[in-house]
Amino acid sequence: MKLSTIDTGFFKLDGGAMFGVVPKSIWKRLNPPDEKNLCTWAMRCLLVETDDRKILIDTGIGDKQDEKFFSYFEPSGPGSLIRSLEAIDLTPDDITDVFLTHLHFDHVGGAVKRNQDEYHELEPTFEYATYWTNEQHWQTATQPNAREKASFLKENILPLQERNRLKFVKEGEKFATGFEVIWVHGHTEAMMLPVLDYKGKKIIYMADLIPSSGHIKLPYIMAYDMQPLKTLSEKDRILNWACDNGHLLFFEHD
Repeated sequence: MKLSTIDTGFFKLDGGAMFGVVPKSIWKRLNPPDEKNLCTWAMRCLLVETDDRKILIDTGIGDKQDEKFFSYFEPSGPGSLIRSLEAIDLTPDDITDVFLTHLHFDHVGGAVKRNQDEYHELEPTFEYATYWTNEQHWQTATQPNAREKASFLKENILPLQERNRLKFVKEGEKFATGFEVIWVHGHTEAMMLPVLDYKGKKIIYMADLIPSSGHIKLPYIMAYDMQPLKTLSEKDRILNWACDNGHLLFFEHD
């Protein structure tokens, strides 16, 4: 197995929302906010090469939204999905699979692009790849509750179904050689965390269960989480498992 970090740039989110019930006087030391109370976060994806597959885990926020949308999140930095692939001598056509931990816009936005012809139609960024989510989370994303609706943008996900590029992961099945999946439900329904066998270690891709090293302590739970007490128990279980076995954690937003 070969792993490559895919840097898709930085964006900003409200510090209070990111740290939930933790007081600002404490969390501001972990990620200092700007004058608008916004903290800067990475959108760090991962490329997994195993057998003859090149599997991209998550895709960042993308670049197809309008100026008003991006003004809320202030994307920055030199990193981008395509440039990071080019840096390891790959193009979008080389990707065989796109594994989406969940379908919030900062994880799936890069999965779909606007065609450069005069109609600017939406199409999958990775022409030859199969895109993976799961049926339970797909239902949540396409029929969202009012609280979570703003995180699921139809232009990020529906083109994948319309172009017949979407498949569903089944719980309990191994996804690829050395690539298993943990399902968690606190942040959003049926988020999937890849667990990778790499050089005698396991690496857990934490997605939004523990978005950064500043969120390791159990009460440090985002206000974005749909079921924070479930997040609490999921963090406790996975952190103890990782500690007991020497597993490594990959933080997507650190």
